[in-house]
Amino acid sequence: MSTKGTALAAARRELSRRRFIQTTAAIGAVASLPLARRAYAVVPADEFITYSAAQVAKLIREKQITAVDAVKMCYARIDVVNPKLNAVVATCRERALAEAEQADAMLASGKTMGPLHGVPFTVKDSFDTAGVVSTGGTLGRKNYVPGKDATVVARVRAAGAILLGKTNTPEFTLGGGARGTYNLVYGQTYNPYNVAYSPSGSSGGAGSIVAAGGAFFDIGSDYGGSIRGPAYNNGIAGIKPTYGRVPRTGHIVGYGGPFDNFQETGPLARRVEDLMLLLPLLGGPDNSDAAMAPVPLGDPSKVDLKKLRVAFYTNDGETAPSPEIQELVKQCTGYFKDLGCRVTEDRPPKIKELSEARNKFSGAADGDNMRRLLAKHGTTQASPGLRTSGNLLPSAEFTKWCEVMDSIKSEQLAWFEKYDLIVCPANAKPPQKVPPEFVRQPGSGGGSYTSQYNTTGWPAGVVRAGTSKEEAGLPLGIQLVGQPWRDDVVLAAMAHVEKQTGGWQMPPI
Repeated sequence: MSTKGTALAAARRELSRRRFIQTTAAIGAVASLPLARRAYAVVPADEFITYSAAQVAKLIREKQITAVDAVKMCYARIDVVNPKLNAVVATCRERALAEAEQADAMLASGKTMGPLHGVPFTVKDSFDTAGVVSTGGTLGRKNYVPGKDATVVARVRAAGAILLGKTNTPEFTLGGGARGTYNLVYGQTYNPYNVAYSPSGSSGGAGSIVAAGGAFFDIGSDYGGSIRGPAYNNGIAGIKPTYGRVPRTGHIVGYGGPFDNFQETGPLARRVEDLMLLLPLLGGPDNSDAAMAPVPLGDPSKVDLKKLRVAFYTNDGETAPSPEIQELVKQCTGYFKDLGCRVTEDRPPKIKELSEARNKFSGAADGDNMRRLLAKHGTTQASPGLRTSGNLLPSAEFTKWCEVMDSIKSEQLAWFEKYDLIVCPANAKPPQKVPPEFVRQPGSGGGSYTSQYNTTGWPAGVVRAGTSKEEAGLPLGIQLVGQPWRDDVVLAAMAHVEKQTGGWQMPPI
């Protein structure tokens, strides 16, 4: 071994694991590569884990770094932070490294799989992943290994992305309670900005590991705020697309029936540019999810922000946000006012009434849908936060609440004709500590600010816009909502806020 190689080996033995990863991982990776690949440039690990997925894809395409190095550095970061976070609950290291080798070989021959060639990612454990355990957070699937990827997983892998592993979710994505992301299979997930705090849910493992630099993106699902809550709590960006844009095929909760239109799937990443990259790849009918529509996604770069008609509200009339949340809304609204946008303080009509109607509607079957789901997967012990009962309603009353919801949704849609964008809280409170005992409250706190837009199906995103003074050091996000199918407007508005505020910041973990 050369003198330089001997010195490096000695340094590795002397440094702690964390310091090694932060200061010498990239050099070590290059030293271990075959001679044919040592011409690739070195990117320091502590810098690499801060990049966006779009930046990493570009580095790999331009042969500034190999896919193998990218995968290795992500796993090195996961190994450092995950013991504290419990965000990544299953990995597929050998397969990921083999796929990375194949990606590098393909690139060397002048070929590429697509825009995500070689980019490492994780995915929420509620999605099926071929050959990788997929529990959905329920004990009955503790050892279940699917033979096929969920549609969204298959699509990003086909575009060249490399799966690192699965991220934690509450049981069936619905049983986390105030803990945010907790189940009886893998336990509690924590927030990388302060491990005493919740990462929210149900895509809490996704939000936690992406924020901590262990993966470049994740894919989540959102039934009442399950993408936007983790984006808010973990200081990253996430979008719940328009209902009907991104297929749910392969998600553990089999949608259809009365609750179908509440659920969407979408990406989480550190930067909005990655949401712009990912959403076109994820969307479009898959000939399985019958609710999907072939509506093209507009180009966010072509949105004229100066012409947007903006509505904002600091209080939805149901849950009053804290003063700093209300101030954040006004601050972010100012970014659009400064562009010359027409800005009006206004909110959709009957938000509280719509929330009440949805609650009646959701409990009408007395939890029968959850009990059947438990039985289907052979689970005999449910997580304490899973709602397995409700208020059984006769069919006539259930029909009435369906009609009430539809009527309010129509009224709100007519209201939205006056505007292009809504700026509003993502949450009534800053991120909260993980409670010592299990309580069945929405983990995000102030759930009406997100679930409102699952009921309507409108596209809604959250991006970091500040830092809490009430809960020192914890991130705060803002929610931006667009008209149906105008996901491009939401993404463009998110990018504008991110540009003004700086967006994601590396947590201290």
